[in-house]
Amino acid sequence: MPWEKSFDESDVVDQAMQVFWEKGYAGTSISDIIESTGVKRGSLYNAFEGKQDLFLRALLKYDDEQRRQRLRQLEAIDDPREAITTFFDGIVKDSLKDPARRGCLVINTSLDYEHHDEEVRKIVDDAFRELTDFFERAIRRGHEQGTIPASVEPRPMSRALVALLVGIRVLGRGAMGRTALQQIAAQAKRLIS
Repeated sequence: MPWEKSFDESDVVDQAMQVFWEKGYAGTSISDIIESTGVKRGSLYNAFEGKQDLFLRALLKYDDEQRRQRLRQLEAIDDPREAITTFFDGIVKDSLKDPARRGCLVINTSLDYEHHDEEVRKIVDDAFRELTDFFERAIRRGHEQGTIPASVEPRPMSRALVALLVGIRVLGRGAMGRTALQQIAAQAKRLIS
């Protein structure tokens, strides 16, 4: 008799994503995932190839729902300076509203970059490249519109903005509070003024 699953894979990926986000890949066991999802071990392995496959799907889901969705919304803002300001205000808000102070799953994953396989590293690499490209496009548009000074070099500044983003998300996990995070975001905004 063929195996029939009694759960929605998307729901399981979402629940697993929450566990990975809280505990990290290395800190999450299959038992944690079973407890979180309520899916039996055999059913979990029938639906997914294992912890690595589930993590990969969870990371992709997180990246699409968090970063890609946010960038799509920001790209629609006509004023590139406002788009960058909105980006950093949103990152600080997200960091502070999460009572578990989990940060960003993609950035957290990047902190253990060397311990992940090529597929996971590609997701992280793509995320940072797309963020850098977003900032670079915004700066170039700002040059064209006259809202960002020509002295702001697009590529180096876009990398600096990504570094400030990483700083906010990592330090926002508990090392720094509201005022400090807002000050970092304010520096990011000043860099493009």
